[in-house]
Amino acid sequence: MRHNFSFFIREGTGNMFSHGFMSFAAIGITVACLLIMGTFSLVAYNANENLKDLQRENAVLAFVDENLSDEEAMALQKQLERLPNVADCTFVSREEARDTYVEQYDEDDLYSDLDPEIFRHRYVLHLKELDQMKTTVQAVEEVEGIVKIRADEDISNGFLTVRNIAGVISITLIAILLIVSVFIISNTIKLTTFDRKDEIAIMKMVGATDGFIRWPFVYEGLLLGLISAVVAFVLQWVLYRAIAQGIENSDTLQLLRIVPFEQIYLPVAVAFGVVGILVGVGGSLTAIRKFLRV
Repeated sequence: MRHNFSFFIREGTGNMFSHGFMSFAAIGITVACLLIMGTFSLVAYNANENLKDLQRENAVLAFVDENLSDEEAMALQKQLERLPNVADCTFVSREEARDTYVEQYDEDDLYSDLDPEIFRHRYVLHLKELDQMKTTVQAVEEVEGIVKIRADEDISNGFLTVRNIAGVISITLIAILLIVSVFIISNTIKLTTFDRKDEIAIMKMVGATDGFIRWPFVYEGLLLGLISAVVAFVLQWVLYRAIAQGIENSDTLQLLRIVPFEQIYLPVAVAFGVVGILVGVGGSLTAIRKFLRV
């Protein structure tokens, strides 16, 4: 078995180098497909992370009954924190609400002496899941001492819609590109095996099993997939860092947050390796199937 394994590896490697141009074409096409898939996936991932940041900023405001004392208003925090889907809950006093209002809207110091008593104590609630906002708002309304709630459900629904659309588009494109990659590399390897169809037929006639004939091509596809994955990963890293640096230099307001590649390189490497191997081996198996029907 060890002898056969060495033979399969040697034959697969030899096949790859004996058809240098076709092997180079297969690697180039697979690298291109991996780069496109990786780029779409990383764009979708970063878009989702930015949407999460926006979601965290999209808070629910719960206004406290003005007849409650300061101590009674602050005592509501524990009840609100225990509610399902509440990620965090922050108490904002009348004075803090007044200061925030003046800072945001009073450019000419017209309201610097505004009486804080005209404001209500309030709580700022951030939710774990925006799609459960309506249920959470109903639960907050049932807390005794909360008299008014402001929740931007339209904005949260917009975030969810954008995230879902981006996810569907990304998955669809990745699936299409994966199928195209398998098809292209299958046809590329099929061209390399066409010249050996007579050799394969003779091997079949002298009693060689399908597995014995198939394994060198499987190893050839495996090597093509692994080489493509390594090259694509290096290029993706360089491209990602260049784009991230360009966005950082042009985005003076820091509206976009690009996740550093160092935080995600491992799953990207694993994904490229798995997809590269699947495409290479799948393409080889698809290509050799026709020539085994002798």
